[in-house]
Amino acid sequence: MLSAKLKEYKTVGSNFAYLSVLNFVTIILPLVTFPYLVEKLGIEMFGLLAFSTSIITYFQILTDYGFNLTATKHISQNRNNVRKISEIVSSVYIIKLLLIVISFIVLLLLINVIPKLENHKLLYILTFGSVVGQSIFPVWYYQGIEKMKIITILNIFAKVLFTILIFVFIKRKSDYFLVPLFNSLGFLIIGITSSMLLYFKYKVIFYLPTKKELFFYLKDGWDIFFSNISVTLYTTSILTILGIFSNNIIVGYYSIADKIVQIIRSIMQPVSQSLFPYLASKALTKKKEVLFLNKKMLLYGGLGMSAVCILLYLLSDVIIFLITKDYSSESAQVLKILSPIPLLILFANIFALFTMIVFQRHKQYSSIIVSAGIISIPLSCVLIPIYHHIGAAITVLLIEIYVTVRYVLYVQNSDLKLFK
Repeated sequence: MLSAKLKEYKTVGSNFAYLSVLNFVTIILPLVTFPYLVEKLGIEMFGLLAFSTSIITYFQILTDYGFNLTATKHISQNRNNVRKISEIVSSVYIIKLLLIVISFIVLLLLINVIPKLENHKLLYILTFGSVVGQSIFPVWYYQGIEKMKIITILNIFAKVLFTILIFVFIKRKSDYFLVPLFNSLGFLIIGITSSMLLYFKYKVIFYLPTKKELFFYLKDGWDIFFSNISVTLYTTSILTILGIFSNNIIVGYYSIADKIVQIIRSIMQPVSQSLFPYLASKALTKKKEVLFLNKKMLLYGGLGMSAVCILLYLLSDVIIFLITKDYSSESAQVLKILSPIPLLILFANIFALFTMIVFQRHKQYSSIIVSAGIISIPLSCVLIPIYHHIGAAITVLLIEIYVTVRYVLYVQNSDLKLFK
């Protein structure tokens, strides 16, 4: 009994260590390339790249279809059943490939109809390569079997390759289209490699699933998919709406501050990715143990992230100067407004991902996210046209506060409460 427990903790610890290495690289490399791109491309081109990424993100949400959570859970719970594993993998791949085709057709229609997109057709097509790469990269499988070493090695390779290519080839504003090209190239390499490993190393059998199997996984992922769309409405859509009501320079101001917050936010990813499959498998039989771990993370993680948020607010001007080599008060103001978000994301991870999702409260989780998405659209359409990047930042902060409060209230009024 004790040896089994130690083995479980060793697996989680090993996965956390690998993902921490990946996270370290994920933080360090953008800190190197991010200022370089701002310097070489300028705020306007940097804003254009951010806007194009916001458009392509909708297709990433569509092709993911919530499988990074639902498929991970199924793989984790059936990891010793080869027949079931093959069914899950085959079904997810078929659905994703269909969604990739649909997404590309929609993209071609958009860039040929909307003038703002038509001017940079090549940019959007090159950026779409990342959608294909991410779709065929079965992160959900490796998370489910808790083999984070493979995810780490492949991701580090892609990120290092991207960084080298950026410094070698991007020298002026006109090189902006190379950024999505190199990014897509990295994703495609790791996507193809990781897919081949499924067949050659893990002996997963690919076959054409039945309609019943496909519909099961489509239905199973629907609540998470719908929730992800709603999340996009108050995250990525904010940037899209800002781009519609302003210009690339204003988008650039906002994107610089948002990028900093996203880098800090990524610190939590190793914990989420390594613990989610572990908690999902434990939730079937050991509810109290899962809730106990969540309480500990809430206490110690909350204290640590609070300190990070305070420093982010106090040092916002210095941070922006170090990145842009200029005292950009516009970006610094945005960063100050967004500074509490890492703490809110931590709370959301614990109350929503580690508690509500782990214990199958998908519909309740989805209803909260959907309501946030609905609220965010009129809110952003009022604040962004008037206050531009400041309005965008205020909208994001208000919505993040709203969803976090809703998560906490649901959990505390259910049989899953984390504190008295």
